[in-house]
Amino acid sequence: MDWKQEWRKLAVIAGVFLACFYLPVGWARFDNAIMESLHLVKWYAREHVVLCLLPAFFIAGAIGVFVSQASVMKYLGAKANKVLAYGVASVSGTILAVCSCTVLPLFAGIYRMGAGLGPACAFLYSGPAINVLAIVLTARILGVKMGVARAVGAVLFSVVVGLLMHFFFRKEEAEKAAAQMALPDEAVARPLWKTAIYFFTMVAILVFANWGKPMQDSGLWHAVYAAKWGITALFSVALAVILVLWFGMKWWKMLLAALPAAVMAAVFPNYPILAFGVGVMGLSAVTSTSKGECGEWFSTSWGFAKQILPLLFGGVLVAGLLLGQPGGEGLIPSQWVSKFVGGNSVQANLFASVVGAFMYFATLTEVPILQGLMNNGMGEGPALALLLAGPALSLPNMLVIRSVMGTKKTVVFVSIVVVMATISGVIFGAVSG
Repeated sequence: MDWKQEWRKLAVIAGVFLACFYLPVGWARFDNAIMESLHLVKWYAREHVVLCLLPAFFIAGAIGVFVSQASVMKYLGAKANKVLAYGVASVSGTILAVCSCTVLPLFAGIYRMGAGLGPACAFLYSGPAINVLAIVLTARILGVKMGVARAVGAVLFSVVVGLLMHFFFRKEEAEKAAAQMALPDEAVARPLWKTAIYFFTMVAILVFANWGKPMQDSGLWHAVYAAKWGITALFSVALAVILVLWFGMKWWKMLLAALPAAVMAAVFPNYPILAFGVGVMGLSAVTSTSKGECGEWFSTSWGFAKQILPLLFGGVLVAGLLLGQPGGEGLIPSQWVSKFVGGNSVQANLFASVVGAFMYFATLTEVPILQGLMNNGMGEGPALALLLAGPALSLPNMLVIRSVMGTKKTVVFVSIVVVMATISGVIFGAVSG
């Protein structure tokens, strides 16, 4: 008998027993934190999984199946034109109004297909950070100065983060580039314009299904919001036609997949998310039972879902336990946050950056949260630091990034974002003060 191994098992058992024995059940803050974490994960499941993550998984799977590795490497690879690669990656957020979790399947897709570490990380940061509506909302509620600082800072951040990641891991990137040069050219199954329309349709479904409600009940943004589900339905029909005409899907299968969603939309017109969810289930059913490219598309998408979803839900639970849901209380009292982000000291900006990096912010929720903190004495510098670190990072986000590119790269990526957000907050606070 290996007594060393047995003692380790005994230590684990004893540790679990002591944790259960001294579990602080009955302590008001602990009980409330448990409820906060459950409320947060319930809200996350309702608001983000069906409308955000499921379309993102299908887009990520499509990248892995329908986009050639040569194309990814040409535009985003280690040997790609740097201006083009970082330019595309840094402005992606203006198109993809997604949160720090929804961008993860897309990041994993392009990274595994051969995108360079720098452009991939620039895309990872810019996806949730450069959100046009969030920037406009920031300018309206927190002031034009803060809105402009957030917009400029986010674009510059994405490029600088990517360049620094490439610099720190330049040896690995050089080896990766050398290996990519030896890869043979892949046969192209269909013209590029067909693939582009196919991806544009899926991205349009993702964008319009998640189109946020504006503050005013008039204007173009509100008009689009009022018609969002009609527009989403039109793009869904377009996707079905594309799959039949260009990707070999049987028309009767596509019809069977679409009918339940149409029925749900007619029976429950006030709950469009039900029809959307049924439509996704129908698409999953017909692609999972298909052979060739469509079957491989589902298989790749399902692979991303299996890897990412458990980590996201686990991370959301922990984030809710520690910091609570927006406006709530977790184990860490919100008064502590308010206390340590006053003024414009390096410590205040660093604290705001770290809290923002670990806390989960859904798209647009960071603005009202920040408004409340600023009303309680938060300085303008720490406010910008939180805006630059918060939407692009979260604890769930970090767990998934680690599974994609490893612990070392994740630690460096998070550290770069936190340090740059801190420096930007200090500079902005000094200038605006």
